[in-house]
Amino acid sequence: MGSILFLDGLTHNRSKVNFAMIIYSVTVVIKKEVEESWLEWMKDVHIKDVLKTSYFINCEMQKQIIPEPAAGESIYIINYKTSSLERYNEYLMKEAPRLQKEHTDKFFGNFKALRAVHQIIPG
Repeated sequence: MGSILFLDGLTHNRSKVNFAMIIYSVTVVIKKEVEESWLEWMKDVHIKDVLKTSYFINCEMQKQIIPEPAAGESIYIINYKTSSLERYNEYLMKEAPRLQKEHTDKFFGNFKALRAVHQIIPG
């Protein structure tokens, strides 16, 4: 059967790989007054730092447009893809507290974050 090298740098035995990928989704409601600096920091620093941990294969960011957010706010969804729930849990224990603290320290009082984990259903 052979093995598979994932983008996370890990080699997995093909017969034991569970291809049910996981999405770690972070929804951020950010105040418009800091939106520009937040977005720049997210793209230039934070997302790159999360990906450097090697727990995630890639990341995609979207801006919600419908339904329209409340006045003075914007909503962004950041989806990080990982190869397993175990990899996500390892990230949660080893890296998330530090990275979330950096975000909170920089934008304290200007955002709300909601986090969820989804399993991709192959089809």
